[in-house]
Amino acid sequence: MPKTRKDLFDCLDALGIAHSTVEHPPVFTVAESQGLRDQIPGGHTKNLFLKDKKGAYFLVTMEENAEVNLKSIHILIGASGRVSFGKPEVLMEKLGVAPGSVSIFCALNDGSHDVTIVIDAPLLENDIINAHPLSNDATTSIDREELMRFLAHTGHEPLILKVST
Repeated sequence: MPKTRKDLFDCLDALGIAHSTVEHPPVFTVAESQGLRDQIPGGHTKNLFLKDKKGAYFLVTMEENAEVNLKSIHILIGASGRVSFGKPEVLMEKLGVAPGSVSIFCALNDGSHDVTIVIDAPLLENDIINAHPLSNDATTSIDREELMRFLAHTGHEPLILKVST
């Protein structure tokens, strides 16, 4: 069973990581979430779940307005050939969420470490990072350093690269 928002919060609490969450109607795109900016300070994220030609999976997290060149990102992240978007059923299998709820917090559901976490370096210029807490009807804010501690706890050492154009 995939972990839930409560499981995520329990994990953060057990690690002594401060976090705050704002509930809101479900949002599926960056455009839909733009109205929340005044309520929630910090860097807001968007995520790409990608697959390469050899079946390796990548979760790329970047600032919401960042753009990437999908024709060349494979070179930067070390993928085998060009990447495509992972299928929804594989997203559920690997990261325990449906499309629209993908976030860096999904590392909690990747106990087998099948997915390489990639963070676009400019995102980490923000002191606070905002992401969906395994569902798209809320946004959770966490300190950038604490996010790294959370990822280490899940066994993920993210690739921190400038992948945005």
